[in-house]
Amino acid sequence: MKSLVLIAPGQIEWRELDKPIVTSGKALVKMKGIALNRRDEWIKQGQYPNIRYGGTLGSDGAGIVDSVGDEKDNAWIGKEVVINPNIGWGPDPNVQSKNYSILGMPVSGTFSEYCLVDVDRLQQIPFHLDFLQAAALPLGGLTAFRALFRQGSLQSGQNILISGFGGGVAQFAFLFARAAGANVYVTSGSDEKIARALKMGAKGAYNYKKEANYSELWKTKGGFDLIIDSAGGDQINNYIKILKPGGKIVFYGATNGMPSKIDLYRMFWNQLSLQGSTMGNDNEFIEMLSFVSKHQIRPIIDSIRPFSKLAESFADITLPNKVGKIVFKA
Repeated sequence: MKSLVLIAPGQIEWRELDKPIVTSGKALVKMKGIALNRRDEWIKQGQYPNIRYGGTLGSDGAGIVDSVGDEKDNAWIGKEVVINPNIGWGPDPNVQSKNYSILGMPVSGTFSEYCLVDVDRLQQIPFHLDFLQAAALPLGGLTAFRALFRQGSLQSGQNILISGFGGGVAQFAFLFARAAGANVYVTSGSDEKIARALKMGAKGAYNYKKEANYSELWKTKGGFDLIIDSAGGDQINNYIKILKPGGKIVFYGATNGMPSKIDLYRMFWNQLSLQGSTMGNDNEFIEMLSFVSKHQIRPIIDSIRPFSKLAESFADITLPNKVGKIVFKA
């Protein structure tokens, strides 16, 4: 089978590997759709823990169950499934265990014609989605769902600001918050993305490349109950200024690095919270799929490409005009 393998820092290549042997407790999925994440590029560049050279990349994927290791699991054969990429979350729903990892590194992942996973990683695809839409869901959808509802306690009618509209997690946070009845606002460095967000139902949008601060956003929107961010850096202090008393910032990344300082005075006076979040537990994955089904949410797809174009598409993950996920027909 053809698989995209990490062979050295910065080097990936297609290799012909043996089809996995299906042992007890396992299922072999014939991949039909896969999707790229920034995590894949970080792993490629060696910027991720527990990297194993010779392993197959990829965390997002959907397909058809080809075979199972135990007769009791035969009902899965032929089912259309999306793969839960969590491995070893552990018993505490609030935080992952020390042994936690994500499909695609160090365990070989979805960038292959076949993917071997534990049977309990299988979930049926939401009825209204095709393979490519379902493949776009796992990492981004689960991260956004946890950030919004467990960590952010989002409620209908609240004001929420989502930074970096167009990114994988941010697009799901936007779609989920809209479906939950929140008043959703976004930031972006692209006027084109801002126009698209407004067309999709955003209450307002802000181009962070054109404004020095968030004063106008704060004056016109009355403050935010929740802010979802992936960048970190000194803009955290702008967010602190525009939160309502009792508001919360939930961040799931820090692409801008550490802030040089944090406005602790405003934080304690206004009873504000700064909450980290990453991925989500297995129950939240099931809840996320149920939420997607209930509201018939369809992921935003930036482009659909053939499986053969996967390796050369890594460079497009961070393109400034990209909105949504890059997916591949496997």
